[in-house]
Amino acid sequence: MLILIGISADFDPVHKGHEKLIKEARKIADKENKKVVVYLNKGFSANHAPFFVDFEARREMALALGADEVRSFEGLHHRLVLSYSVPIRLKQMIDDGVTDYITSASISLDEIKSKAQPFIDEGNFVGMPKSYKNRNEIRWYAINEFLGSKVNYHVVKEFNKDKFSGRLIRQSIIDNDMTLTNDVKKLLPKTTVEILEREIEAGKVPGERNWAEIYKRMNTYSRGNLEKIAYLNGNTINEIIKRRVYRDPESIWAVFRRSDYGPVMTRLAISAIEMDVSKKEVMDLMKSYEEQGVIPDNQKVQRVIDRAWYVASEGDKGVSARDANEAFRSKNINVNAPSTLEAGLNLTKFETKITKEGLDTDLYVDKNGKISVQFKSEGKKIKTNLRLPAVEVTYLRYIMDSHFIPVTGSIKKAKRGFKVKVVIG
Repeated sequence: MLILIGISADFDPVHKGHEKLIKEARKIADKENKKVVVYLNKGFSANHAPFFVDFEARREMALALGADEVRSFEGLHHRLVLSYSVPIRLKQMIDDGVTDYITSASISLDEIKSKAQPFIDEGNFVGMPKSYKNRNEIRWYAINEFLGSKVNYHVVKEFNKDKFSGRLIRQSIIDNDMTLTNDVKKLLPKTTVEILEREIEAGKVPGERNWAEIYKRMNTYSRGNLEKIAYLNGNTINEIIKRRVYRDPESIWAVFRRSDYGPVMTRLAISAIEMDVSKKEVMDLMKSYEEQGVIPDNQKVQRVIDRAWYVASEGDKGVSARDANEAFRSKNINVNAPSTLEAGLNLTKFETKITKEGLDTDLYVDKNGKISVQFKSEGKKIKTNLRLPAVEVTYLRYIMDSHFIPVTGSIKKAKRGFKVKVVIG
C-alpha cells in the first residue's frame, strides 16, 4: 500500500477547509488503494509561532476527519525559513514513500506551474514575491520539481480565506474570553469543536511562548552573545540594547519593527531567542541536509559566503550591491571567498601587556556601526574596534548580517602587538 500525502500543514485548529482537503484526499486514496497521511508541524508553526492547539489535539482532529495516519515535522520552524524547511519536509515525505501531495489554493495548478518555473530554473527558492497568491503552494511545487521528485501534485479549490482562516478563528476565541462563538463553530467540523472545547477546559489552549526566557536574554545578553543568536543582525542587536528593559511582548515586537523586520522574520527571530538557537546550530543543520542533496546549490552555506565576498569586492570597484547581487545570481559566478581574515586591534599599552595568544573573542557591531571585538584577559574585559581593509569590512559585515553564518575570533601574536584571526562559517 502506497501513501497519499493529505497535506503538510499546521491545522491550528482544523477547520472545514481542512476537512474538505482530507475528504478529497480520501477519494483519491480509496480509488487508488492508498493511505491518507497528514504531516503536522510540531513545536513551532510554519510561521515560526507557538501553536494555539498542541500536536496531540490537532492529530486527533485530523484522524477524526478521515486521515489514516498523522506524522510530525519537528525541530525546523524555530531554526529555518521556509525556503530551507520545505525541501527538508518534502525529502522526509519522499523517504516515507509518499506518491501524491494534495493542497488547497485559490489559483489553478497551471498558474502554480507557471509562477514556479523561474525558481525551478534558477534553483533558488529565497525571495518569492509577496504579491504572489498562494506563495507556499508555489514554493512546494517548485521544490518538488527541482528535486526531481515523482510526487504527483493535486490542487483543491481553496475555501474563502477571509472566513476560513486559522489566524482569525484563533483571534476570535481569544477575543471572546476563550469561548467559541456560534459564528466560529460554523467554520469548524463538529469533532474539532468538541476537541477544542475540551482542550480549552483543560487549560491546554492557547499555547504560549516562554516570555520569561525571552525577556531574560534580551535584557541581559551582551552584544557579543546576541550576535551568536540566529536571525539577529548588527542593527537589530543595537536596537535591542538601546531599548532595554523588556517587560511585555509589544515592546519586543516594536524593536523588530524599528529594525525593518516583517512579521514572519520577527516571529522567527523571537523563536530563535526563546530557544537560544545559535547561528552555528542553523549552519550545521543546513550543511547536514546539503550532504543529503536536499538544499539547492544556490542556497548552500558556501554560496551565501561567496556572494557576500563577490558583492563586497564589486562594491570596492564602485558597483552597487544590488547590481552585484543580481550579477552573482544570474551569471552563476564562482569566487573563492576567504574563510579567514586577520584584523588589527587598537589596544592600549596596558591591554597589550595582558593580552595573550589563543584567547577566544566575541565579534559584534558597536553602537556606531563599527565591527568590534571583546575578550577577557587576566580578569579584565577588553573591547576595541577591528582594523581591516574596506573590502574586508564590507564582506565581514555582510556575513555578520547573514542571519545564520557564524563568525568566531581568536587572538594571534603579530610582529607588533596582536591581531584577531576571524574565522567565517
